[in-house]
Parts: sequence; C-alpha cells; structure tokens
Amino acid sequence: MEVFVPQTVSLWRDVERIVSDALRDASPDAAVRRAIDELPYPEGKLVLVAIGKAAWQMAASALDALGDRVDDGIVITKRGCAEGPLGKLTICEAGHPVPDQASYDATEEAIRLVEPLGEKDVVLFLVSGGGSALFEKPTIPPEEIAALTERLLACGASIVEINALRKRLSAVKGGRFAEICAPARVFSILLSDIVGDPLDMIASGPAYPDASTCEQAARIVEKYRLDLSERARKQLAIETPKKLDNVETRATGSVKYLCQSAASSCEKLGYFPVLLTDRLSCEAREAGSFLASIVRTSAETPRSLAFIVGGEPVVHLTGKGLGGRAQELVLSAAREIAGLENVALFSFGSDGTDGPTDAAGAVCDGESAEKLEKLGFDIFETLRDNDSHRALKAIDTLIKTGPTGTNVNDLTCALIKR
Repeated sequence: MEVFVPQTVSLWRDVERIVSDALRDASPDAAVRRAIDELPYPEGKLVLVAIGKAAWQMAASALDALGDRVDDGIVITKRGCAEGPLGKLTICEAGHPVPDQASYDATEEAIRLVEPLGEKDVVLFLVSGGGSALFEKPTIPPEEIAALTERLLACGASIVEINALRKRLSAVKGGRFAEICAPARVFSILLSDIVGDPLDMIASGPAYPDASTCEQAARIVEKYRLDLSERARKQLAIETPKKLDNVETRATGSVKYLCQSAASSCEKLGYFPVLLTDRLSCEAREAGSFLASIVRTSAETPRSLAFIVGGEPVVHLTGKGLGGRAQELVLSAAREIAGLENVALFSFGSDGTDGPTDAAGAVCDGESAEKLEKLGFDIFETLRDNDSHRALKAIDTLIKTGPTGTNVNDLTCALIKR
C-alpha cells in the first residue's frame, strides 16, 4: 500500500495501520465461510455464480470451503480484479461502471448454466458491489443503457436511484435472475456496498424481491429530466417480482465492518474514536468541508481524537478532470484544515478504486493546501473541474492499495494527534 508521509512519521504510521486493518477486517473470506455453513446440500447439482468487484475473492473462499461439491460455475468481475484460475469455474472480466459486451456475454453464459437446472439443484449466488454493471442482459439497446448510466452518474444520482431504473431495463435484475433459476433453489450471499444495506438494491437485486415501484422509477426520470426512448419507457412501466419462493439470502458484510475496524484500530493507537455516521451519502466535497470543520473546531483538544465516517458520497460532474469521490472529499478538506498541525484526514474506497483512477483514495494534512498553492493549483477551481486526482498526485498524497477483493463502501477518518 502506498500512502504519503504526513507531518509526522507516527501520524503516517497511524494512517497506514488504520487502512490496512480495515481492509483486512472487511475481507469476505470469513463471512462467506460462515454463510456457507448454512448452505442447503443439494440432491442434484451445485452451480456457483459470483458477480461484482469482490466476486473472485468470494468465489475463492467458497471453493476453499466446498471443494469438489461445486459442479460448475462462473465468476463475473471488474477488469483487473481476477487473480487467476479457480478450479472448474469460468472467469470473466467485464466493464464497470458502464456495462460492455463482455458483461452481456458473461451474463448469457450464467443464464446458460442455470436455465436447465431442476428442483433438486442449488445455485450458490455470490453478490458484491459493481454487479449492476457486470451482470446485465438489457431489454433495450445496450448503447441506451450505457448512455443512461453515464447520464445518471454525471448528474449525481444515488446508487439506489440508478438501480431502481436499471432493474426495469434488465432481464436479470430486480429478482428476475432468481426466476430464471427456478425451480432450482438459490442461496444468495451478499456483500453490501449501499448505505443502509437495502438487499434488493445490492447489484440491483438479481435474486431478491424488488421493493421499488414503477411510480418511483417514473419520478426519478422526471427528477433528472432523462430523455428515454419509447421502448425504455414501456419497460419502466412493467413491474418487477415482489415475491420469490426459491431464494434464501444472507448478508455477510457492509461498511459497518469498516467503521468498527477503524474505531478499534484508532483506540489501540491511542485515539478516542468518534463514529459520526456509517450512512454518508451527500456530495463528496461538502462531506470533506463538513468533516474538516469538525477537525478545526476540535483542534485545541488535549487528547487524540479520531472522527470516523462510513458510506459513499457522490460527485456532481461540473468539469472534465480526473478524480473520484474519496479524492474530491480529501481535496475539499485540505482547504479547510490548512495550517493545522498534527492532523490528517483520509478517505478511500474499500474495493481499491476511486472513480476512473488507479488510486483507492487520498490523504491530506495541514500543509497540503500550501503545497498545492506552490505548485499552481487553485483548490476551488480544481474541484470545479473535478480534477482532484491530478492535484493530489502532484503532492504525492494518493492511497494506492490495488484490488482488495472486497467492496463495502468508503471509509473516511480525520485524526488529531496529541
């Protein structure tokens, strides 16, 4: 893991320790194994289907526990997240956050595996964040799905809003994959990447009854003034499954684990941990400014403090720069904590990627704003151009973890060391 050196070596070590511990504790291995203990033993075949950014790691954990009991299967994950062959499983890497032809081809292969199954068979369905793009069979032209996804991301729509629409424009989302699997039983294990852990929204709920409605979808279209084809509008008016009798679901991980780990690590390092929320979902730059204001208010404290935030803020695209939500949050905070001593604020995505960059997130301290100014960066203008990555890279404050094998939202932490 790469991370910059803040004002003190000990503070740098604290940041690195908290990040490392959180990623270790958020690993899906133990959670998947616990859930598999409840897996119904099939009289017939056991087919494994894993989708999402953590699909490879989840599948590896399942195979380690089940061995030859798995008859066939497929892993569909983001490009760069697969770490090699997994027994007899087919490994597919596809596009994210926008689905591509590899997404469609891999989904068709998964459907081919489960369609012939009977009532004595079981589908072990491993689901993690990113599955919405990676697992897709569109009911409208793929280019319209791609354009819609890009438009929703650009206007700052929440993942819940995005998924409410994508479910209705897909043959596998919103419980429809479970219907394809029937009469086989589906045992679904979920890692949550959505604030509040709504099980029907994780990867757009391919095997979970859909709680959203056609009326809600119509309101989202109106809210963001989306220009849709007549075919898409007709699909949005078709209701999704509200009851699935062939599915059992186990949720095994979420951002709460990241926050709990961070609190434990901070306490061991001598900080008094304060969990502000594990449901952050506002604008990234506003979150950074708000958290930095808390740091400034607490700057004279005689004790070491750690303010912990979990969740997933959003970025509203106003420019053409390169960045991500965690980096934008940190850059915004850097402006507010300028001049403070022995403070550091970091934010990172648990999957190891933050936006379309090679960084998981970034760190700032009281000197970061001054360093940026000396290099010619105006923080306000850089944020307006959504160019946080270039700025933070210039002062060497990026956090790079590489693919982590999990995906349970973001962790943000502000440290005041005494």
